[in-house]
Amino acid sequence: MAVCARLCGVGPARGCRRRQQRRGPAETAAADSEPDTDPEEERIEAGSAPPSGTGGGPCAGPSPSPPRCSLLELPPELLVEIFASLPGTDLPSLAQVCTKFRRILHTDTIWRRRCREEYGVCENLRKLEITGVSCRDVYAKLLHRYRHILGLWQPDIGPYGGLLNVVVDGLFIIGWMYLPPHDPHVDDPMRFKPLFRVHLMERKSATVECMYGHKGPHNGHIQIVKKDEFSTKCNQTDHHRMSGGRQEEFRTWLREEWGRTLEDIFHEHMQELILMKFIYTSQYDNCLTYRRIYLPPSRPDDLIKPGLFKGTYGSHGLEIVMLSFHGRCARGTKITGDPNIPAGQQTVEIDLRHRIQLPDVENLRNFNELSRLVLEVREQVRQEQQQQQQDGEGPAPPQEPLSARGPPGAPAEEGGDPRGGAAAAEQPAQSGQPFVLPVGVSSRNEDYPRTCRMCFYGTGLIAGHGFTSPERTPGVFVLFDEDRFGFVWLELKSFSLYSRVQATFRNADAPSPQAFEEMLKNIQSLTS
Repeated sequence: MAVCARLCGVGPARGCRRRQQRRGPAETAAADSEPDTDPEEERIEAGSAPPSGTGGGPCAGPSPSPPRCSLLELPPELLVEIFASLPGTDLPSLAQVCTKFRRILHTDTIWRRRCREEYGVCENLRKLEITGVSCRDVYAKLLHRYRHILGLWQPDIGPYGGLLNVVVDGLFIIGWMYLPPHDPHVDDPMRFKPLFRVHLMERKSATVECMYGHKGPHNGHIQIVKKDEFSTKCNQTDHHRMSGGRQEEFRTWLREEWGRTLEDIFHEHMQELILMKFIYTSQYDNCLTYRRIYLPPSRPDDLIKPGLFKGTYGSHGLEIVMLSFHGRCARGTKITGDPNIPAGQQTVEIDLRHRIQLPDVENLRNFNELSRLVLEVREQVRQEQQQQQQDGEGPAPPQEPLSARGPPGAPAEEGGDPRGGAAAAEQPAQSGQPFVLPVGVSSRNEDYPRTCRMCFYGTGLIAGHGFTSPERTPGVFVLFDEDRFGFVWLELKSFSLYSRVQATFRNADAPSPQAFEEMLKNIQSLTS
């Protein structure tokens, strides 16, 4: 509307503001007392010179008026092209200018273009004419109305969380639940299934359907609770039940969730965890509340591109983690979780100031040797924190990692950076350093890379069942390449391998770095 106002100078509905300024007080009062006239019959002027005596300084005589130009005199096809280039949210206000504009704005070409450019609808919208639904209906009653739920969301399912992606898919808005691949294949693509969809079957209003269960689409409801939060409700939960009862539902869920039967899982503790998750998650019946999440912003100096990763978590299977960078540290935040470390918590934190130089492969096989190196760095970090508290002058300058030092007076170990700390992190990644897990360290996936770029000191969050007695324990962050990293949990003697989620997500960028940080705090506070 602002663009159109600049083009034609339209003010209030009675006419152009400049024309009203040229009227005298008596003319204005007379005009206000007259009944409204059709604005289409009025001359909407643009670029008129200010009337004599109202501005522009004193002049010897009246200056010639420039030729008047009316937007209404443009041919309809040109107005259609102009209106189609404006944001769809401005068009309803434009329709209030005059009846001609209102009539032109019923042209489906305008709304077809807005559907395509603003929401990526690439379908041939002409087939809607068969159902009597116009592109304007699709824009106003479907796309614009439900625009607030597009993007990435985390469902409130206790400690388990999840990843929902709401997208425009053809002439539907669909909520896809993204699931990690079956354990332990972290490099496999993500799986996804629809939870709900919204579409326009008739001109009255959009229809919400629940897609959960095994009996096809059925009646559902979506409510936008507040900014960055909405809820779904199934109105026919009997569609979620199976004829074989809960046992059949559990077997079906197990095949989808784990890709195997319970008899194939020999670990008793894992069986208990799986059964517990089924009982807990199935009680919601797709009646859930979702909170918006953003993808982490990327900066040129980040170690690798931040984003979503699939990671192995022992008996809990694969989980989704968000890797983000915050100055001299990186954090892995759980998007999905488990009864020990719930969704929203920071599963790992990497100190990019303290790089670890691994020993040769033979010494690396010795767990005690790796543990010694990491505990030395932990002691160095502790001393730096104490010095920082004593000085009270901000963070202590990074020092050379103890693990990169030799005996007193000896040169730095080959391959280590004598400057250490932040300087080492800023160096170009090595072409490849041999890597092997120490003897005694368990890994769900033995197909991990045998070379790595660099390693850093980090801490991992561990806790008892129900997130009891949480504590951060030392570990090693291992960067393999742009799309894979690992973490060695010293106390647990286990290794987690992470692989990047390669899917592309729309409407998922944070409006600002501050908004992303606030989002992280919010999802963490829900499970603290």
